[in-house]
Amino acid sequence: MRVLFVYPAFERHAQAYPELKEHVPCEEYIGSPSLGIASIAACTPKDVDQAFVDDRIHPFEEGGWPEADLYAFSFFTPAATRAMDLGDRLRAEGKTVVMGGIFPSMMPEEVAPHADAVVVGEGETVWPQLIADARAGTLKARYQADEPADLAKLPRPLVELYLDAEDENFQPDDYPLQISRGCPFNCDSCVIPCVMGRKIRFFPEETVWETLKAFAARGKRCCLTEDTSLMFLSGARRRFRKLLRRIAEHREAEGIALSYIGTSMPLLLNLEDEIFEEIRAAGIERFYLVGGFDPITRAAFGPGDAKATEQAERCVKRCQDAGVEPYVSFLVGNEEDDEGTFDRMLEFSNRVKLQIAEFAVATPYPGTPMWNKMIAEERIIDRTWRRYNDTTVVFQPRNMSPERLQQGYLDLWRLFYESRQDLKMADRSLCTIQF
Repeated sequence: MRVLFVYPAFERHAQAYPELKEHVPCEEYIGSPSLGIASIAACTPKDVDQAFVDDRIHPFEEGGWPEADLYAFSFFTPAATRAMDLGDRLRAEGKTVVMGGIFPSMMPEEVAPHADAVVVGEGETVWPQLIADARAGTLKARYQADEPADLAKLPRPLVELYLDAEDENFQPDDYPLQISRGCPFNCDSCVIPCVMGRKIRFFPEETVWETLKAFAARGKRCCLTEDTSLMFLSGARRRFRKLLRRIAEHREAEGIALSYIGTSMPLLLNLEDEIFEEIRAAGIERFYLVGGFDPITRAAFGPGDAKATEQAERCVKRCQDAGVEPYVSFLVGNEEDDEGTFDRMLEFSNRVKLQIAEFAVATPYPGTPMWNKMIAEERIIDRTWRRYNDTTVVFQPRNMSPERLQQGYLDLWRLFYESRQDLKMADRSLCTIQF
């Protein structure tokens, strides 16, 4: 049996709005795929032949894809339009298609007409049974993961599936490293608690370490994405610090390299000074500061609260003083935001001398609190899923028109980088912008 895993294409900022390329000093960057496919591939029976195709690099239209008995898609909301279209085309050719991931888990009824089977929830627990059913010709329409996966029993992600697919057109600078699942917070447009639960579950240290080594063996860096910031919570901090110290001790001998840590301003402000030292010792030189979800950035750039603004400035200065570059992701379109938000963001950026930033539009992803609120208030104005990509206004904002919010987002990119035209940075120093 042969399974072809498919990562469907989706639009990023410069793909949706090519005019942004005129202003941002960065080569268009195609980031690595998420670890979802690699995690499922690791749970596939050993006698199944597996392959991987990234539709962003090798589109279906360019001669089709290798033959397979099962085409397995994993995708989130921005890729849903493309995934469902590809599912229709493959099934029209008599192919068997399975779909899973965040969007199918939140919107299984939407996906079902485009696939032979839909996986809902964390797929590792149901994937072996799905493979057995596919072999027997008894594939079910839905496979529901009723319980979260036991992370202690999972093999490390089969990252070699991605690494073997690299070519001259696809060589990501870094890959995500997952060290936990689940989140206790209830952020407006984050779907992690909906899919992975509100309890933090940790991967065993050795699973994390073996994943790091697998990437390092192929000369690849890892990034600790924003859900990793949960490791800064008091209950998880000791575990994370142990990992940092192990990386610092062995990174040169093992070739381990980390590009950045994703986190939020409130969590950073609560860190002890020695943790900053351990982060630097582990070779991490950048924080990806996700804004728009936490009370500090929402208050600082929405109503312009003076106390919140001071806290945000203190957070950036703390990063700069520690020698870890702050890369701020500004979110526009929250309920508190008004037409002054754009100016407040730019003025803040100039005051604290930010060298790198990105801007995103608040997006009501299906299943999130923001989605439920917008549905209840009938404020969704666009259900074209490919536009749910942090670049396009798909809802009616509270304090401005959709057109004003859209223009403000575009102006932020332009004005921030126009004022930094003398910024001469190597392409790789900006590569974490999935622009």
